[in-house]
Amino acid sequence: MTEWFDTHAHLQDEAFEEDFDAVLARARDKGVTRILLASSNEEDSKTICRFVLEHPMLYAAVGVHPHDAKSCDEKTSERLKELILDTNKRAQKQGRDKAVVAIGEIGLDYHYDFSPRDVQQKNFRKQLELAYELSLPVVIHMREATEATLNMLNAANDDGLFSKEAPAGVIHCYSGSAETVPLLTDLGFMIGFDGPLTFKNAKKPIAALQAVPCDRLVLETDAPYLTPVPFRGKRNESSYLPLIGEKVAEIMGKGVNDVAEQTTANALRLFRI
Repeated sequence: MTEWFDTHAHLQDEAFEEDFDAVLARARDKGVTRILLASSNEEDSKTICRFVLEHPMLYAAVGVHPHDAKSCDEKTSERLKELILDTNKRAQKQGRDKAVVAIGEIGLDYHYDFSPRDVQQKNFRKQLELAYELSLPVVIHMREATEATLNMLNAANDDGLFSKEAPAGVIHCYSGSAETVPLLTDLGFMIGFDGPLTFKNAKKPIAALQAVPCDRLVLETDAPYLTPVPFRGKRNESSYLPLIGEKVAEIMGKGVNDVAEQTTANALRLFRI
């Protein structure tokens, strides 16, 4: 069976409370064998760590979203570090290599500005430093903050925070221009695409996808958000990931199985699995 890796979902969301196990079963039925759950804040990180220890097909990205940056204090990174180390220690006792495989989702959001921009930037930098300390990639949220994000990523790269041996991370749900893609891939980042790629007026995402090297592409659902066509308007879930993969195959002129194999291999390399 074709295997897919959903590299960004929020299945811990209350939208899945009533049928979580069924959601996982449907994902497996569609060949989605691995799913990364991305965190929004400390409490969400704790919930995700519990989920991934209970379900071997799940992996965790632990971190604080820019919306929640204002909730952080001077000890936040230390507490997140302890949570990650403890969770991975428990995973190893279960026979797994690790369960927490990234720091995220972190970054900048200048669309909503739910946290002050200087606070977002301070928290972003601290979590980039935490990722370096723990040798983990980062999952980046970048919304209407391309220039500021690039400035911070370039500064982090200049300071030696990104590995030269493995991908630095992924730009989640990429909504930027095709011209910005090489600036990010040159820093060692992969680019994640979601349901909007399937939307009727998806000219910008399609142009961006065409600028991404095949070995830098990963696929995401961002469930329960950004549901792809033909289910747009309904709750998203990981079993819909192949719909995004099929659209990628169409745009790139490749076979669906080739897209699944390439993007899954990229995700495994990204998360050091």
